[in-house]
Amino acid sequence: MRVAFCGGGTGGHVYPALAVAAALRSIAPEDPPRFLYIGVQGRIDRRLVERVGIEFHGVKAGPLRVGSVPGAAVGALKLAAGTGQALSILARFRPDVVFATGGYGSVGAGLAARLERRRLLLFLPDVEAGMAVRSLARIANRIAVTVPPAQEAMPAAKTVLTGYPVRAAFFDAGREAGRRALGLEPDLPTLLVSGASSGASRLNDSVSGWAPEFLKIGQLVHLAGERDEPRLRRSLEALPPDLQARYHLHAYLDDEMPLALAAADLGVMRAGASVLGELPASRLPAILVPGEYEGWDQAPNARYLEAQGAAVMLRQERLHELPAMVMYLINNTGRLEAMRAALAGLARPDAAEKLARLIMEMAGRGQQRSAGE
Repeated sequence: MRVAFCGGGTGGHVYPALAVAAALRSIAPEDPPRFLYIGVQGRIDRRLVERVGIEFHGVKAGPLRVGSVPGAAVGALKLAAGTGQALSILARFRPDVVFATGGYGSVGAGLAARLERRRLLLFLPDVEAGMAVRSLARIANRIAVTVPPAQEAMPAAKTVLTGYPVRAAFFDAGREAGRRALGLEPDLPTLLVSGASSGASRLNDSVSGWAPEFLKIGQLVHLAGERDEPRLRRSLEALPPDLQARYHLHAYLDDEMPLALAAADLGVMRAGASVLGELPASRLPAILVPGEYEGWDQAPNARYLEAQGAAVMLRQERLHELPAMVMYLINNTGRLEAMRAALAGLARPDAAEKLARLIMEMAGRGQQRSAGE
């Protein structure tokens, strides 16, 4: 069996594919499938994919929604070029199934799958579909979604609820092991701040401003992104030595991310698609600060978790309220326990296997395509 994954531009679109690839390898160890990943040139995709032994091909891609006519024209030209590149890649690889995980990096390869008459499984990782997923939903053979509200918005006849696939390590990591691995004190209140793979400058600057006060009572694991980490490190080095020892600053964590979530008592993070899988898996209560982009933001993901009692949403324009909210929650053990219980009810440890078996089912029907497909 051959499976081509596509999507990306951010870790939230790459990680579901990697979790499903691992599940496919586990299901069929005696006859391991062949994988190929079509991602975005010059982004985080290549590093994440190649480190787990999957062949990577970068194609041209750009945001589909921009605020100017010249920008839209550039995006359209990149899409056309990327579709042509993906056509050539798929013609050589001849996959049984193409698995698209959303994001602008998936559109060209998804269109190429249709033109190459390859079966297309589209995954909607967020609560609400962005333009990339909406553009591919009409041509996909099957659609998988993370949460019930997303299922209601997709064509019922070809949509299935699977949950968001995460690595098994998010379910298995423990608090004590996480704190040991990251060099944390075993008993201090622990806050994890993450701006996702691309960082979040406004969030980073806010946290850096009030971190010295928090560090008097707790310890901080701050994932700042490669762009902001050097600047924030200069601020860290200006702190007294005892507070520096409690401030654990990183550009990014990959293999250690499950340990970081397990080690923390509370998270402050963006509300990208991964929070719908990783927070329930690790049972980490969080304050979610949705990222805002042109014509779209992450608020639906945050609102969904907040409505389930599993998180609290804080808009960027209210970041001045974040220090008080952090102190209130991290000292409110009853509220944190209630949030953990809600997260446990949302966890879907079988999501990766469900998607893997759906791919296998589609591959088994790969030669039985109707003329309309």
